[in-house]
Amino acid sequence: MSVDVKTVKRVAHLARIAVSEDDAERMTGELNAILGFVEQLNEVDVSGVEPMTSVTPMEMKKRIDVVTDGNKAADIVANAPATDENFFLVPKVVE
Repeated sequence: MSVDVKTVKRVAHLARIAVSEDDAERMTGELNAILGFVEQLNEVDVSGVEPMTSVTPMEMKKRIDVVTDGNKAADIVANAPATDENFFLVPKVVE
């Protein structure tokens, strides 16, 4: 796949970026170099290679996925001026 000046200008228009004629010519070469590198990466056989999260072997820390109320209701309403059964009591504002 190769990129021409027309494609660069179209992508710039879609991205709402002003690109001069000189910049479009320069970007054509840069984008073609990037796409060439990506094509080289696609040629590498990675079948049988496990995905990595780090260069050192490690296991991700996971928490137990359970639904709880947090057991912090009393702590949350501790500083409230008025509460009732762990609910905030506020004055009525609409009649």
